[in-house]
Amino acid sequence: MSSDRLSATFAALADPTRRAILARLASGETSVLKLAEPFDMSLPAVSKHLKVLERAGLIARGREAQWRPCRLEAKPLKGAADWVEQYRRFWEQKFDNLEEYLRELQKQEKRHGRKRT
Repeated sequence: MSSDRLSATFAALADPTRRAILARLASGETSVLKLAEPFDMSLPAVSKHLKVLERAGLIARGREAQWRPCRLEAKPLKGAADWVEQYRRFWEQKFDNLEEYLRELQKQEKRHGRKRT
């Protein structure tokens, strides 16, 4: 995944309304009107969010007569998840190192505590 595509994906995911739209689309394809129902905003405002998601490749919009179905596109999400995964492994290693350090401190405390009695 190119960094520009990754940047577009994260920029689109940065907004809570867009994340909520994606969550709704995870249940299946639906119309713009249905997507807009739970939001306290105008239909043009929802459409702007959909355009951002579409430019990022996170959704695809169709046209069937008067119906404008939207569906989730998972590929950009996979790219973002893969990128984040690298850092998850990094932090897990840091936590493992911290855990080992704390165990060593506890051992030292026990040794010093026994010598004092």
